Amino acid sequence: MRGMDLIGLAVGGAAGTLCRYGITMLALRSLGPRFAFGTLAVNVSGCFVLGLLMHLFGESPAASRALRLAMTTGFLGGFTTFSTFGYETVRYWESGETTLAFANVAANVVLGVLATWAGLLAARAAL
Repeated sequence: MRGMDLIGLAVGGAAGTLCRYGITMLALRSLGPRFAFGTLAVNVSGCFVLGLLMHLFGESPAASRALRLAMTTGFLGGFTTFSTFGYETVRYWESGETTLAFANVAANVVLGVLATWAGLLAARAAL
C-alpha cells in the first residue's frame, strides 16, 4: 500500500467518524434517546453513498485508487455504524424491548438495501 493510500484512508476515516458523531448527536437532540435514530440515519445514508460511489467509481477511470480508498474504506468505514447497530439491537432485546429490537433490524436492513439501490439508480441516471 502506498503512502497516499494510507493518508487517504486516515483522513477519510477521521472525517467519516466526525460526521457519524455529528449526525448521531443531532438525532439524539432532535428525536430523543428512545430509538437509535442516529444509527439508522447513518446506516441508511452510508448505504446510499456507497451504492452511489461504487457505481460512479466503476464508470469513471478518472477516479484514483487513493480517492476510492479514502471515500469507501476510509470515510464510509468511519461513518457507518453497523457494529453499533448490532449492539443497540442486542441491548433492546436484553432489556425486554423486543419490538424495538425487531424494528431496529427491519428498519436498518430494509431502508439500507433500498438506499443502496437508490444510490445506484441516482449514479446511473447522472451518467
